[in-house]
Amino acid sequence: MAFLVLGKLDIKESDYNWIQDFRKEHDELNYNIVYPHFTFVFPTFGKDEKEFKDEVFKKVKDFKPIDFCIRCAVINKNAFNEYWHVLLVPDEGHSEIVKLHDKLYSDVLLDTLYLEIQFVPHIGVANSKDKRICKKLVDSINSSNINICGTIKTLDVAVYDNDTVKSIVEIELK
Repeated sequence: MAFLVLGKLDIKESDYNWIQDFRKEHDELNYNIVYPHFTFVFPTFGKDEKEFKDEVFKKVKDFKPIDFCIRCAVINKNAFNEYWHVLLVPDEGHSEIVKLHDKLYSDVLLDTLYLEIQFVPHIGVANSKDKRICKKLVDSINSSNINICGTIKTLDVAVYDNDTVKSIVEIELK
């Protein structure tokens, strides 16, 4: 069992549907496990639920909703397995997402941060063991002039267990 923090997407329904349709076709790892999101805290083991929730509430209290716009996709190699990923990366809102991520990983959660991997704010939409497939998907997305804009107004403190993500509590950014 692990705890995580997900940023819920407040976007146009047509954009959400496009993401989900794309994920349904190309995301064999996560489509059935979790909704489209920005991850602020990745699955974290060895923490007590109350301690984890208290830390998240404490760290996010001064953060306001984060506006973002996504206009490109990138390819990324998973450091822990043989998969390649297609990620939607925000142009706007990038620094605010990084700052909230870094704030959450200070103090109590610092010992769970995997510093060997650079944090790239993203929404995962596809994966494959074949990097060429992911490259073609990235090229296709980027040639389509994607423009998904929205706001992260809510953080979902969740638990990951048995290939299921279940919400524990939602926190509104104010």
